[in-house]
Amino acid sequence: MSDIHELSFEAAYAELDTIVEKLEAGDLSLEESLALFERGRQLSDHCQALLDKAELRVRKLNEDGSVDEM
Repeated sequence: MSDIHELSFEAAYAELDTIVEKLEAGDLSLEESLALFERGRQLSDHCQALLDKAELRVRKLNEDGSVDEM
């Protein structure tokens, strides 16, 4: 598993989707399920942080359409 903070939104979301599918299948041990759940929460938090950052950038759009760098 790669470092979550280095993942793009798309990569993190795809991994999160895979984790959800595995958990929904119900074929995992309790320990495996807990480990995947924890990873999923971390991925979810990372995706939300990236979305929040993108929203902030959109809000900072200038009237001429450029984006202010943070």
